[in-house]
Amino acid sequence: MREEPMQGAPVKVLLVGVDIGEEADFEHSMEELASLAEAAEKEVVGQIVQRLDHVNKALYIGTGKVAEVRRMAEERGAQEVVFDNSLTPSQVRNLGKELELTVIDRTNLILDIFAIRAQTREAKLQVETARLQYMLPRLVGMYDALSRQGGASGSMSNKGTGEKKLELDRRKIEHRITELKKELEDVSRTRDVQRRKRQQSRTPQVALVGYTNAGKSTILNRMVEQFGELPEKTVMEKDMLFATLETSVRSIDTGHNKPFFLTDTVGFIHKLPHGLVKAFRSTLEEVKYADLLVQVVDFSDENYRQQMQVTADTLKELGAGDIPQIVVYNKADKCGMEPLPQKRQEHWYLAAGQNTGIRELAEAIEQQVYMDNVDCTFLIPYSAGNVASYLMEEAQVFSTEYREDGILIHADCHRQDMERYKDYVVK
Repeated sequence: MREEPMQGAPVKVLLVGVDIGEEADFEHSMEELASLAEAAEKEVVGQIVQRLDHVNKALYIGTGKVAEVRRMAEERGAQEVVFDNSLTPSQVRNLGKELELTVIDRTNLILDIFAIRAQTREAKLQVETARLQYMLPRLVGMYDALSRQGGASGSMSNKGTGEKKLELDRRKIEHRITELKKELEDVSRTRDVQRRKRQQSRTPQVALVGYTNAGKSTILNRMVEQFGELPEKTVMEKDMLFATLETSVRSIDTGHNKPFFLTDTVGFIHKLPHGLVKAFRSTLEEVKYADLLVQVVDFSDENYRQQMQVTADTLKELGAGDIPQIVVYNKADKCGMEPLPQKRQEHWYLAAGQNTGIRELAEAIEQQVYMDNVDCTFLIPYSAGNVASYLMEEAQVFSTEYREDGILIHADCHRQDMERYKDYVVK
């Protein structure tokens, strides 16, 4: 007799993985699957792995292993079986029949997490789009048995019950996907307007990128608390995968009148479902417009090199692979590294959770995005007061002297501004 879930109790799941020799670190992938299950608010009650030369086309795992999964699920009260591998619709259907349990794969699990975490209208629309796109090709399997009840050809009236239901559901889903895409286009236009406004301000744009749970949101929050215009405008941070789905932009100024926009982005992960990348593309593509990327790495994770490769591959896919980067090895305190922060070969080692190295990192970002600035002295006639006002607002002004022939301004300004107002530059 299967155990029924208690009201409010997490769903008990059994994890299953198949190693066919294609994964560089199969064990880590299974560990990550357990973390994903936890992030999806599920309770892992066991794990089964199988090593095969090739997968079973009908059941993915061998028939003997199916019996083992069924036994362990029964013994431990599992209500779902979660596969680390991507399953075809027919494999999900066949396994469900054999196990008499809900069967989901890694993609489905990540979709569940995104559905739980989505807070903004945009994120909810993106998740629903990805879910429906994932479901659409799987409808055939769901109604395969029913479709054989009626004729396989002719008009709708001659079709079987299952075939009719399949056709109707397919149309409903396709219609809903069309609606969602239109809504997302509207949201995307709003995002474009906001992005253009930031670009027009000429304030440099910096994006935090990296593997999920590397500490991007923590870095953003510590900078906002120290240097943000509104210190209370922090974002959610939690030690779990995909704690943040929304793209958040905050203005940072260390006090040198060299502000920059800092963007927190959705974290990447190994085997990130293509449907999610596609659905969240407008959000993820924020990184394309950055002047500088800050790749945040969980230095305490023994698989951090593989995670960096996943980040590099994803950035390349998004067309952001050539944007300048600062690499930040976060959580270095967990590795016993002292003192912190440290800078080695242009890479930073810090502990954002301990608020260690935040100022140093902010100033390093500032130096990088303002490297085209020049030290310049202008003599602005009083008739060009608008130029003086502009420089006082946009440049880092060291001194101002009001003379008979005009306003003498010594400032650190952008090279473009020096060229623009070169007639006022004092040789």
